[in-house]
Amino acid sequence: MVSHVLEAESGVTEHGGARFTRRATLLGGAVGLLTAAGVPGPASAAQPYHLGIGWVVTPTDLATLMFTKPGLASHAGKSYMPELTHFVGTPTEMTALATGELDCAALAYSTFALGIENAGMHDLRVIADEFQDGVPGHHTNAFVVRTDSPIKTVEDLKGKILATNQAGSAIDMALRAMLAKHHLQDKRDVTIIEVRFPDQKAMLKEGKVDLITAVLPFGYDPELLAISRPLFTQSEAMGRSQMIIHVAREGFLQKHRSEMVDFLEDYIRTLRYLSDPANHQDVVNIIAEVTKQKPALFENWIFTNKDYYRDPNAVPDLDALQANVDLQHQLGYLRSPIDVTKYADLSLVREAIGRLEAAANH
Repeated sequence: MVSHVLEAESGVTEHGGARFTRRATLLGGAVGLLTAAGVPGPASAAQPYHLGIGWVVTPTDLATLMFTKPGLASHAGKSYMPELTHFVGTPTEMTALATGELDCAALAYSTFALGIENAGMHDLRVIADEFQDGVPGHHTNAFVVRTDSPIKTVEDLKGKILATNQAGSAIDMALRAMLAKHHLQDKRDVTIIEVRFPDQKAMLKEGKVDLITAVLPFGYDPELLAISRPLFTQSEAMGRSQMIIHVAREGFLQKHRSEMVDFLEDYIRTLRYLSDPANHQDVVNIIAEVTKQKPALFENWIFTNKDYYRDPNAVPDLDALQANVDLQHQLGYLRSPIDVTKYADLSLVREAIGRLEAAANH
């Protein structure tokens, strides 16, 4: 059931026309909410900057929730106007960032590193955390097989068909890391195919693939849980992951620093509201409305310790990110090591934190 609605949301392709159609729809909804809250719309505002924001999965990408409740994103419609674009995976999101179609992207650690090396985007800057996988006491992604599958060990995957969302994505890298640990390689020992997250459950159920990547929220789909069992987890494959990071290009940050600090302030305010147990039922209802699903699908895990870990100040774990990128290099997906600290600018998120702390002390 979860996959049904998110499949509709994933109907946007990586091609410009369809993507911008989806962007316009989301922008229109955001403007309506902002106007209803008493915030001037674009026509009456002092020309807010139209901020292009990429996302892959709701509700794990918080940008899809920021503009649903008046008061959370207080700068939206004033200094910036949100324009959200959906992508099948972070590799295509990075392409849009490279071509200037996006200003801010939520990228996987693996996509970030490949952007620097393969695309020559040495001006990429890590600016904030989205979420982390494998943090003790919190969720880690599962790689699942059918309950009745004869596959009991990773070695049993030899000759099988495995599903990933996109080559080079974070979950794809974790899959390949586990295969490498067991001396298995794509094309030689297994076949890895690309399947959109919303379609993976059906592919597994119909026996068209032997293993899928059960990321959230799909991993908690009751139907998937009934027909599958985990073979291994992402943390077993590679330890703690700085799974998704907010990234922008240095030239853009220099030109639009004030708008981005405003955005990050709104982001952290939203994150804190969503993570507060006192707001849990309201948050569940918001997500149910956004996804057009029943609240019961989210109420037992969303923004709890059954969910991914999110730093409460949106500060990324650069040590984990470095370890993830180092593994990428060790597996042969990067030609040279990358020092991630050279590509991080946490001054914006720290400024946003300072603003919120100052406001709280008044």
